Amino acid sequence: MTVVVRPLTAETWDALAELFREGGDPRWCWCQYWRLRSKDFGAAKVPELRERLRGQAAGTSPGDPPGLVAFDGDRAVGWVSLGPRDAYERIVRSRVIPKIDEEPVWSIVCFAVSSSARGHGVGRALLDAAIEFARGRGVETLEAYPVAVDAGEPIHPESAFTGTLPMFERAGFEVVAERASDPSSAHTRVVVRRDIRTEKASDVHSPVDSRTSRSLNI
Repeated sequence: MTVVVRPLTAETWDALAELFREGGDPRWCWCQYWRLRSKDFGAAKVPELRERLRGQAAGTSPGDPPGLVAFDGDRAVGWVSLGPRDAYERIVRSRVIPKIDEEPVWSIVCFAVSSSARGHGVGRALLDAAIEFARGRGVETLEAYPVAVDAGEPIHPESAFTGTLPMFERAGFEVVAERASDPSSAHTRVVVRRDIRTEKASDVHSPVDSRTSRSLNI
């Protein structure tokens, strides 16, 4: 599998929409879960959520593209959402995801990988691309909220949509807060960070799965 990672734009929208329609959480949340406060997200219908993401992809909303799309040929096989922490209203208002400091961090909030592409390193390729994308925009610190599981511990993909802790640790992230989810949840999320202000693109040297080659178009 050859993975090419590209920003979500009007040109890549149709391919991402096909990926999201495959099922799972993306089919109903359209990656707006973190962008809206709980009340507003609960009141929104699926078509409205889809059009919000479509508008973000088309540039009708301010800011950078809302995420990156992984392609195998012409087919979208993966997605990662990232952007300034302040763009994610649910995180800003959260009582369980702590705000570490006043540093203007970017957040990596969710992943989606096609069931047919899992186990081929797509998630890791997306994470590496997210790091390079953020660095290219002058971001100093990246933050994420992965599930705290042990390496190799099985977890359902829909429970790991924020990524897993071992995945981020292999990419150079460190835990900065131990609690980032409701205590009643089956899985605890933690806050991790990576300082990229002094790094160069060549510093991203974590290997991608041997069955996957990766190139970036970001």
